[in-house]
Amino acid sequence: VMHYLEDLPYDLDAVLVTGDIADHAAPAEYEQARQLLTSRHPVVVCPGNHDERAAFRQYLLGQPGSAAPINQVHYATGVVIALCDSSVPGQDEGFLEDETLAWLEDVLAQAPDRTPVFVGFHHPPVPLHAPLVDGIRQFGAERLAALADRRVNLAAFLCGHAHTAAATTFAGRPLLVAPGVVSTVRLPWEHHAHPEDDVYLDQPPALAFHVLDDEGRLTTHYRSVTD
Repeated sequence: VMHYLEDLPYDLDAVLVTGDIADHAAPAEYEQARQLLTSRHPVVVCPGNHDERAAFRQYLLGQPGSAAPINQVHYATGVVIALCDSSVPGQDEGFLEDETLAWLEDVLAQAPDRTPVFVGFHHPPVPLHAPLVDGIRQFGAERLAALADRRVNLAAFLCGHAHTAAATTFAGRPLLVAPGVVSTVRLPWEHHAHPEDDVYLDQPPALAFHVLDDEGRLTTHYRSVTD
């Protein structure tokens, strides 16, 4: 995926990696990821349920280790990107801590006048009709919805976790789910003889391009990437 992005003829405003950077939160995994994610495009990452905050900070971001939420903001031309930490230490489901919601409200309030803000995190805050994912989605999402109701400049939500490309809505905004780059989750109507086999390992990696035009219209293109 990164080779594909590096070969693009245009510069991207940002590359968002919405969690599960490592599989076992090992230092060597983060060091490898840091090398792989080196890019001519700005790269912004947030943790997922497979990540561990202190190791993520130390070995991926090069910061002192800490168990506090890892929330990051990126300012691009005409848009603000806020990546929130929805991980819960030691758990697979997601939740935005009060500290994170307060940080996000401040980012939205401080954004330049009427500049659209994209809000990203790992866990989707609504069911996606994929049982493997829905049981470990982001809970407590009514708090995020209440925040969105107060902020007209929140343009869309972006997330990962599901290992399948999806598009729906949350709090009256688009909720756009990134596909998997390593594995793809089967949907209930795709099961055949072995419904317990929830994951495809032979599908090509994929990504999402989000395009916000001058009229404020958001378009998303999903693209599979092959060698």
